Amino acid sequence: MTDKTAYVFPGQGAQVVGMGKDFYDSEPLARELFDKADKIVGFNLAQICFESPEDKLNSTTISQPAIFAVSVAILDVLKSKGLIKPANVTAGLSLGEYTALYAAGVISFEDSLKLVQKRGQAMQAAADASKGSMVSIIGLEQQAVEKLCAEAAQGQLLSCANFNCPGQIVVTGDIEACKRALALAEKYGAMKAIELKVAGAFHSEMMAPAAKETKKAIEQCKMTDPADIAIIANVDAEYYKTKEQISQGLVKQLTGAVLWQKCMERLLADGVTRFYEIGPNKVLTGLMRRIHRRADIVNIGTVAGMKELIGEN
Repeated sequence: MTDKTAYVFPGQGAQVVGMGKDFYDSEPLARELFDKADKIVGFNLAQICFESPEDKLNSTTISQPAIFAVSVAILDVLKSKGLIKPANVTAGLSLGEYTALYAAGVISFEDSLKLVQKRGQAMQAAADASKGSMVSIIGLEQQAVEKLCAEAAQGQLLSCANFNCPGQIVVTGDIEACKRALALAEKYGAMKAIELKVAGAFHSEMMAPAAKETKKAIEQCKMTDPADIAIIANVDAEYYKTKEQISQGLVKQLTGAVLWQKCMERLLADGVTRFYEIGPNKVLTGLMRRIHRRADIVNIGTVAGMKELIGEN
């Protein structure tokens, strides 16, 4: 089996004030990309990433284009310096799937950023129109979480949203049902249950209006079929074969669960021996440690992280 390399990209929640600033200050290519991003989104994205109050950066409409732009800036700098092995496959968690598509060459930077911005706006609008929340359940397996959801729902919407790693599943739905899930978690033997600071019930049927708007936005974009670099889908842990499948996967992802653990297990089974997590924070590296403790994953979210790679090459 040939050794393969995967690039993986974080989703919403990875944002941190100051992200990307060290690349912006030291790398002309990153600065150029941020300047381009500002023109596309119509506001000073760099300034928001580097200096804005945390609550502003955390808003869905801002954090999604911000995380995407920072991840792409880091990716492009790493590639230009030849510091990372070429990818055989890409993957991204939720929002990160858009960065994965860009990295695989199936969509341009401009189109993908426009799409990410519209997705964030549509998700915020859907969240504002409904009363939803999300809860991370730590220390329970899928069957127990599904039973917990069935008991907590009481006729309201409550379902699994993210299967992140063994013992970490996020549930999503009506705000009251989420509060009941929090209260019931201990009874089911969970180590911990945490209400997430999100605008609404992402990856649930409450996002159906956002899925509809995102579908319209996707139809305005130019995409190509995957070619040299494979992309694994959040919704089923299968590889996208056509641009039509990609469009369907991006829409379905908004109302369906993200199977991150399955995606990573599939890549490991298919011969990926080196993972690069490219983007702010170390969320995916942390998840991978729980999926496969010995997996070779390197996180590059800062210039300091990039310098460690220089030592490796």
